[in-house]
Amino acid sequence: MSTARVNALMNQMTTAEKIGQLLQMTGDAFQSGESKITGPMQDKHLSTETVYAVGSVLGTSGAKQVKEIQKDYLAHNRLHIPLMFMADVIHGYQTIYPIPLGLGATFNPEMVRQTSEVAARISAAGGIQVTFAPMVDLVRDPRWGRVMESTGEDPYLNSVMTQASVEGFQGELPLDKEHIAACVKHFAAYGAPEAGREYNTVDLSEWRFREQYLPAYAAAIEAQAMLVMTSFNTLFGVPASANQHLMRDILRDELNFHGVLISDWNAVGELIRHGVAANSEAATALALKAGVDIDMMSFAYASYLKKAADLDDQTLALINEAAVRVLELKEKLGLFDDPFRGMDEEKELHDIHSDETMAVVQQAAEESLVLLKNDQQVLPLHHTQSIALIGPVIASNDLLGAWSWNGHRHETETLEHAFKADFNDVKVATGCDYRHADAAAEAEALAIAEQQDVIVAVLGLPSSESGEASSLANIKLPQAQLELLAKLAKLNKPIISVIITGRAMDLTRVNELSTAIVVAWFPGTKGAIAIKNVLDGTVSPNGKLPMTFPRSVGQVPIYYNQYRTGRPVPDPYVDSGNGYESKYMDCSTLPLYPFGFGLSYADITIEKVEVIHNVVTETQPLTVNVTIKNNSDFAAKNVLQGYTHQLIGETVRPMKELKYFAKITFPAHSEQTITVTIAKEQLSSVHTNLKRATDAGHYEVMIGFDSEKLIKCDFEVQ
Repeated sequence: MSTARVNALMNQMTTAEKIGQLLQMTGDAFQSGESKITGPMQDKHLSTETVYAVGSVLGTSGAKQVKEIQKDYLAHNRLHIPLMFMADVIHGYQTIYPIPLGLGATFNPEMVRQTSEVAARISAAGGIQVTFAPMVDLVRDPRWGRVMESTGEDPYLNSVMTQASVEGFQGELPLDKEHIAACVKHFAAYGAPEAGREYNTVDLSEWRFREQYLPAYAAAIEAQAMLVMTSFNTLFGVPASANQHLMRDILRDELNFHGVLISDWNAVGELIRHGVAANSEAATALALKAGVDIDMMSFAYASYLKKAADLDDQTLALINEAAVRVLELKEKLGLFDDPFRGMDEEKELHDIHSDETMAVVQQAAEESLVLLKNDQQVLPLHHTQSIALIGPVIASNDLLGAWSWNGHRHETETLEHAFKADFNDVKVATGCDYRHADAAAEAEALAIAEQQDVIVAVLGLPSSESGEASSLANIKLPQAQLELLAKLAKLNKPIISVIITGRAMDLTRVNELSTAIVVAWFPGTKGAIAIKNVLDGTVSPNGKLPMTFPRSVGQVPIYYNQYRTGRPVPDPYVDSGNGYESKYMDCSTLPLYPFGFGLSYADITIEKVEVIHNVVTETQPLTVNVTIKNNSDFAAKNVLQGYTHQLIGETVRPMKELKYFAKITFPAHSEQTITVTIAKEQLSSVHTNLKRATDAGHYEVMIGFDSEKLIKCDFEVQ
């Protein structure tokens, strides 16, 4: 329902001015404007009159610059309707957190809420009112570059983290000056492109879409996210920005979303390339009918400006509908009362570097690190040991990852600096470049490694090889790094491999050559000290994989909650003599490391699992008491995980589904009992009528610290 102020403005606005509110462009068109360009630019030669009627700007930040643009704009806009400023605050504003995939690895929604809240506070001071986050796309193909921007492969984990992120960015509604509006993306199923190739076709049944991909978007809408962004891909045969069934029927009607729907960069214009529109006018007509309110950087909607006086009633109604939603958002953001809402240069600078910000950044980085292997208990390191710090990443400050466009990479502490500040005997050599061997550098690395007690090999990919338009067909480490690691292994020294990456990878060869493995993702501004703290035992590792790590790219897509086939292989596999089973002839069907996996320095064991209420009804959830013991001198955190399996269903059911997780602190030599509850509603599934319902019948609950090593108990649903 539009307000009196919005109605009054609509009554004064011309059709051209209403269309202007639906256009988004970068700040470069305005005086002193500088923007981060996140897509191909198109010179549309827009008139000055049009520029000063557009409704929003993207990619521009900094309180000083935003104030200048807003002042200039208001001086030229006839009705003094303020601009909205939007930006990609994905994992931090200037102080950078781990990439979202790393935040997913924390399995700590409170941590995600805190990082989003701090990022919102600094962004608001810097003049940003809307962030294009969180990205909630379910991803099961690590070849896709934007997997780094998701929280992984599981619908439940994604949903919980999505809700936490939206609540962190927006705070308690109505928005205050220290929070910003969240824009959930990308609607819908952008994370399932064929072959993992960016911008490619998505081909899912509507049943599978609703079962696995839709829940996280629904969680975002339930958390009252103010905006939704359309995806680049097709779904159900129609590009998302023209997909009326997707946007009108599902998003607006079923999910009850009443906020602003914005296209991704040039997505409306790309309807022409998709072959569903002949020109910009046709693309505009399709997008408006689908309910897209803001056209980001295609200027297709601007094609209606010249014919604004001659538009038919149906088109005018669609324009009015979209313009009202845009103006309502501006009102909710408080821009009509204060076009400079929250902008504060001094606060922006202070909060970027404040102790509070840095503490959250460091804790997030520490909790995101995942210990995959620790043979011979080589970790934690001792400060009396001499360390050979080897690899192309050691002296690099490329730890922020993609979508850290405001981060100051050159100011980011390197691993070399972090280790030398805390260990007495550290020798350093790169050994090779990211993708290129260097004989001299290799010889130096081997000579240094020969002298030291322990080798810490810091390997991985540059940030340019993850993120948008960064799909990879080969998800192994580059050959130059693998060859260096193989030569280091011949020295018969303990090798700790630290992997800097924006995606799940095939680490099979790394696993063979390493004594210990830590996946550090792109850990952000405080990444170097976080890695050092985990390796030397200052912090016990407690991250868990939010995505399955395959043995080979040929297994992709591989994920833990797959469906059972009619001819399953035993788990673990035993050759039955029957060759006609669902298997590979040249590789195991099991992953290298499963979803939810991650080791600790503490010896934490599940002593007892007791089902208290094993009959689930509408009013009685499943209740399980889990007794857990820390048998070691280490105080540590670990993630208790609860999975369920429906034995018989109307549709096929996954072999296991995450339904509960909690990150718990276990003091040294302690024991505690955790109560796990799972409500009947959480056991629902999408039936053949495409509606959710919970079937009565037999189920299993599985409790453990990862998705493979689980204790099973039976229960029933009535």
